[in-house]
Amino acid sequence: MIKEYEHHAQYYETDQMGCVHHSNFIRWMEEARIDMMEQMGCGYRAMEHAGIMSPVLEVRCQYRNMVHFDDRIRIRVSIKAYNAIRMTLEYEMRDAASGKLMASGESSHCFLNREGRPISLKRIHPQWDEAFIQAMEQLK
Repeated sequence: MIKEYEHHAQYYETDQMGCVHHSNFIRWMEEARIDMMEQMGCGYRAMEHAGIMSPVLEVRCQYRNMVHFDDRIRIRVSIKAYNAIRMTLEYEMRDAASGKLMASGESSHCFLNREGRPISLKRIHPQWDEAFIQAMEQLK
């Protein structure tokens, strides 16, 4: 069972208006993605040791409500699309206390070898391919 990621907003993440600067939401999405993949058994460190990279192809974020210092944000990651070569993830960032939607986003990634060429996890690492398929079903 993959658990949601929780981020505790830090003072240094805030801007002059006293709310968390918008760029931090993208960082939080990355934190949640890395946590999800660790829970799946195919974390970034393991992938990189296996010669597999997963760069960001595209990222977007919709800001709905301000987040302030000391807020706790729960981030739910779901796999929107996966085909062993590319994946698209969706994120919901909610206030941990109220459940209020603070932001939502999406990121797209691919899988590359060390030379920067696309690879298929299904062929190169079938157990990780299976983990992504299972997570996609679980996180719907």
